[in-house]
Amino acid sequence: MRTIFRDDHLMFREQVQRFISERILPRYQQWEKDGITPRSLWREAGENGLLNCSLPEPYGAGGDFGHAVVVIEELARANCLGIGFSIHSDMVAPYLDRLGTAAQKDRWLPAMARGEIIGAIAMTEPDAGSDVKAIRTRAIRDGDDFVISGQKTWITNGVNAGLVIVLASTDPDMGARGLSFFCVEEGLPGFSKGPAMLKIGQHAQDTCELFFDQVRVPADCLLGKLDAGFEYMGQEMARERLAIALRAAASAEGMLEETKNYTRERKVFGKRVIDYQNNRFVLADAKSRLTMLRVFLDDCALQLMQGTLDPVTAAIAKLNATEIQGQVLDDLLQLHGGYGYSAEYGIGRAWADARALRILGGSSEIMREIIGRSL
Repeated sequence: MRTIFRDDHLMFREQVQRFISERILPRYQQWEKDGITPRSLWREAGENGLLNCSLPEPYGAGGDFGHAVVVIEELARANCLGIGFSIHSDMVAPYLDRLGTAAQKDRWLPAMARGEIIGAIAMTEPDAGSDVKAIRTRAIRDGDDFVISGQKTWITNGVNAGLVIVLASTDPDMGARGLSFFCVEEGLPGFSKGPAMLKIGQHAQDTCELFFDQVRVPADCLLGKLDAGFEYMGQEMARERLAIALRAAASAEGMLEETKNYTRERKVFGKRVIDYQNNRFVLADAKSRLTMLRVFLDDCALQLMQGTLDPVTAAIAKLNATEIQGQVLDDLLQLHGGYGYSAEYGIGRAWADARALRILGGSSEIMREIIGRSL
C-alpha cells in the first residue's frame, strides 16, 4: 500500500485509467504516426478533470499534487509518454498560479483547465540548454510594451500551444540574473512556429522550434518581477524534476508488468522464457530496483505536498529514476529478443521514449553537478 494517497486519489486513479483506456490507447498509434496529439483530446481531458489537477477551482480541478501524480503515473504506466499533459499542468500552470497577477490567472488558467488553451514553456535555445546564462532571446522595453526577438527549440506542446511562457534576457549585462518570463499568446504578429521535429521517440508529442521576430507584448504580459526569472526557475525546478522522475518510474513499472506476462507466454527451446534462471534474475533485479525507487519517490512527493522538497533531493530523484529506467528498460527489451526491437511491441517504444528523460529538465550530468556541489 502506498500511504501518500487518500481515497479520493484512488477513485481518481480509476477515472484516469478509464479515460486512458477509452480515449487514448485506441488512437495513440495513429497520433504517433501523425507526430502530434489532437487538440480535441485536451478538451476531453479538461472535461474529465485531468488538467491542472492540483490547482484550486476555477483555475484547475481543485485537487492537490497527489492528483497530479496519478495522471503522471497512469499515462507513463500505459506507455503514453508522448502525451504532454504534465508540461501543461505541472509546469506552465504552476508558474502562472504562483507568479501571475489576478488578471493573468483569470485570463488563461480557467481555459487551460478546460483544455481550450494548451500551455508550453520556452527556455531552451539552439545554443543554450542547461546553461541559461547563454540565452540570446531578448525582451526590450518600448514604452508600454516589451519587444521580444529570438529563437527557442525543443519546445514540448509547441505546435499546439496557445500560450507560451518565454524566458528572455531583459538585462544582458547581468547574465543569468537578468532573465525574465513573459506570457506570449499564439497568433501575435512576428510569433511563428516550426513544424513538429522528428525525434527518435515520443512521436505523438508535438515538439518544435519557436521564432520571435520583434513580437510586441504588453508590459502586463511580464510574469512575475523583472529580472527574477533565474530565481523563479530555481524555485520551480524541484516540481518539474520530480514529475520527470515519477514518469520514469511508472514507465519502467508498466513495462515490467508487460514483460512478466510476455515471458510467461513466450517459449524458447521448449521452455517459457521466465523458466530460465537468468531471465528470472533479470526480472528480480528490475523489481528490486523499482521497489526501492518507488519508496523514495513517494517520500519526495509527500515532501512536495508539504512544501519541503529541496532542489538537491529533486535532482537525486530525477537522476536515479531516469538512469534506473534506462537500465531496466534495456534489460526488459533484451528479454523480448528480436520482438523487442519491433515497433509493434510496447517495450520498443518505451525504450526509445525514455531516452529523452535523461536529458530534458536538466541532463543527468547537470543533476550530478547539483548534487556534487551540495556535498
